[in-house]
Amino acid sequence: MENKTILAVLEDLFFTVKIHDAAKRAGLPVEFLKSEIDVLLRAKGQPALIIIDLNFQGIDGLKLVGDLKADAETKGINLLGYLSHVQGELKMKAQEAGCNMVLPRSSFSQSLPQILRRYAA
Repeated sequence: MENKTILAVLEDLFFTVKIHDAAKRAGLPVEFLKSEIDVLLRAKGQPALIIIDLNFQGIDGLKLVGDLKADAETKGINLLGYLSHVQGELKMKAQEAGCNMVLPRSSFSQSLPQILRRYAA
C-alpha cells in the first residue's frame, strides 16, 4: 500500500497549524519534524511529500534537500520548499539541490489545500 504520510519540517506555529488543518481536511496523516536526522530516517518510509520551511533556522534546508535527493531510497520523494518571497537566490539554490517545488510563503499558504488534495487522491 502506498504511504500517504506528509512529513513537515518547520518550527513556525502559524504554518504548523495551517499544514495540520489542510492535511486533516485532505485525510492525510502529517508528522512534524525538527531535525535533519529525523527527516532522513522517516523519509525511508517513503512519505507522499516532504514539506520544508527553507527559512527554518534549526536545519540546513539546502543540505537536507541534497541529502534526500542523493540517497537512492529517498530520491523519488516529492519535496516542497517554501520561503520568503524576496529570497530569489535561495529559491534557485533549492531547485538546483532537487526541491520539486519552491513557493513563496503566501503562495504556499494559499495553494496548500489543493496541493495536499493531489496527494490524497
